Amino acid sequence: MFRRPLPMVLLLLLPMVAPAAASPEAERWWGHVRVLADDAMQGRETGSEGYAKAARYVAEQLAAMGIEPGAGEGYSQEVELVSRQLVDAKSRLTLVRNGKRIPLVIGRDAIIGSRLGESGQVEAPLVFVGYGLSIPEAGHDDFAGLDLQGKVAVFLHGWPHQIPGPLVAHHGSPEERVKVLLNAGAVGVVMLMNPKKAEMPWSRIAASRFDPAMVFADPSLVEDRGLKVSALFNSRHAEKLFAGARHSFKEVLAMADANRPLPRFELPTRLEARAEWTEGPVKSANVVGVLPGSDATLAKEYVVLTAHLDHVGVGVPVKGDAIFNGAMDNATGVASVLEVARRLQALKPKRSVLFLLVTGEEKGLLGSLYFAARPTVPLASIVANFNMDMFLPLFPLTHLLALGQEESSLVAPLQQVAAAHGVTLVPDPEPDQMLFIRSDQYAFILKGVPALSFKFGYVPGSPEERASTAWRLRHYHAPSDDLRQPMDREAAAKFVQVLADLSLTVANAPERPRWNDSSFFRRFASTPVEEARPRTP
Repeated sequence: MFRRPLPMVLLLLLPMVAPAAASPEAERWWGHVRVLADDAMQGRETGSEGYAKAARYVAEQLAAMGIEPGAGEGYSQEVELVSRQLVDAKSRLTLVRNGKRIPLVIGRDAIIGSRLGESGQVEAPLVFVGYGLSIPEAGHDDFAGLDLQGKVAVFLHGWPHQIPGPLVAHHGSPEERVKVLLNAGAVGVVMLMNPKKAEMPWSRIAASRFDPAMVFADPSLVEDRGLKVSALFNSRHAEKLFAGARHSFKEVLAMADANRPLPRFELPTRLEARAEWTEGPVKSANVVGVLPGSDATLAKEYVVLTAHLDHVGVGVPVKGDAIFNGAMDNATGVASVLEVARRLQALKPKRSVLFLLVTGEEKGLLGSLYFAARPTVPLASIVANFNMDMFLPLFPLTHLLALGQEESSLVAPLQQVAAAHGVTLVPDPEPDQMLFIRSDQYAFILKGVPALSFKFGYVPGSPEERASTAWRLRHYHAPSDDLRQPMDREAAAKFVQVLADLSLTVANAPERPRWNDSSFFRRFASTPVEEARPRTP
C-alpha cells in the first residue's frame, strides 16, 4: 500500500511512551507482541512458515497457562485454502470510448482485484450505480430501473448518512454486494474511493495487488464468487471513467459530501479487462484453546474470545523494509487474548471460555468464517464473542469504542465494567469505514451470536483522534507497523483487565446475552442460539 510523511504537528501529537513498562502485566503483554512481531515471523502471512511459528508459540503459551486444547486432540484446526496470485505483467485494463482505446496504467490509474474475478478477458459497458447498495429495510435500491445485464457496475464507496450504519455494514459486505450484482446480471464491478474517507495512501493500496488472495478450497464455503472482473480505481484518475458522461466524478463527490442522493447513469465508456492468476493449495490453522467452566450446567456454554494471528507477510519494500510485521495489526490483539486467558484461568468462570486465534483474516475473515461453519463446539452453545483487532493502544485508556454495543444486551455488563475502570464508552466515530463487518466478530454475528469488537476511543477533535488518524495513514498495512513504534503498554494492560472482567461477568451471568429486539442483526439468530431460555446456575 502506501506511505506518506506526516506533518511535524501530527508527529508531535503521538504520545511519548517510555520504552520500558512498569508493571509485570504490561511487560507480559509486551513480551507476546515482541515475539509475534519479530522479523523472524516474516509478517505471519497465512500458510507461511512464519505464521506456523507464531501459531506454535500461541499454542505453547496456552498450554503453559493450563488452557486445554480446543480443536479435538490438539490446539490446531486446519483450514485448507487456495492461493490466487495476479500475474501483473499479463493483466490489462483499457477504456474504450468513441472507438478510441485508452490504456490504463495498472498501479497508477487502477488495480485489478485479486479476490473477485476470473482469468480471461472481459469487455463490457460501464454503468455508475451510486453507492451500489440495495437495502430493502431502508427503502434504498441503487439498482432499481437499471439495466446491468452484461455490464460492469461502478460505485462510490459510502452510503446515504440517514441509513443506519448496521444496515449499510451488512448490505455493503462483499458477499451481499456480489449477490445483488449477480442477480442484476452484472459481470463486474469497479469501486471508487472518496478521497476524504481514505484510510491509506494510494501507493500502499496499489502495492497490495502483489499480495496473494486466498479462498476456501471447499467451494461450498465460498459465497462471493461469480463476477468476471473487479477493479479499484485511483480517485485522482477517476475522471477518466466519467469523461463525456452526464456528471463528472468531482460532481459526484460533491453530492456525496453534501449527503445528496447520487445519480445513476450509463457511462459512455466500455471497459476491457484481461487478468491472469496462478493458483496453488495452502494449508493454515486456527489455534483453539478452551478453559472449561466451573459450573456443571453453564460449562456447556461458551464465551469466545478472538483475534487474528495472521498479517500480510513480506511485500514491496518501503524505505528498504519489506517485512510487514503487523505489531498493532494484530500482535497486540493476540497478546491481549493470551493475557486474558492467564487471568481467567485463575478466576474459574462458570461458563467455558474458548480462545480462538484465527488465520486468514487479512484474506477475507477466512479463519473465523471457517470456525463458524465448522465449530469445534456446538454452535448453539456459543453465547457471545469478543474480538480484538488492532485496538491501537497509542494513549491512555480513558475512552473505549465497542463496535456493536447498541445491538445486544452485552452493553449492560460492558457499561458496568467500563465504569468500574473509569472508562467512558463512545460511539463509532467513523461509520463510513464499516468496521463492524470488517473483522472476525462478523463471522459469529452471521451465525446469530451477539458480539463486540474493541478499539481505544477518543473525543472528536482531540489529540487522541489526530494520533489515531495519523497512525492509520502512516502505519496501517505498512512495514512501519513494527516494534519501533510507540505503544502505551500500561494502557494495553488496563485494556486486558477490562476485557477479562467483561468476559468473567458474561461467563458468570445466569442469563445468556440476547440481541435487542430492534437490532438488524437479530435476524441471523437461529432459535437454539437466540431463543434459548435463561438458565439459573
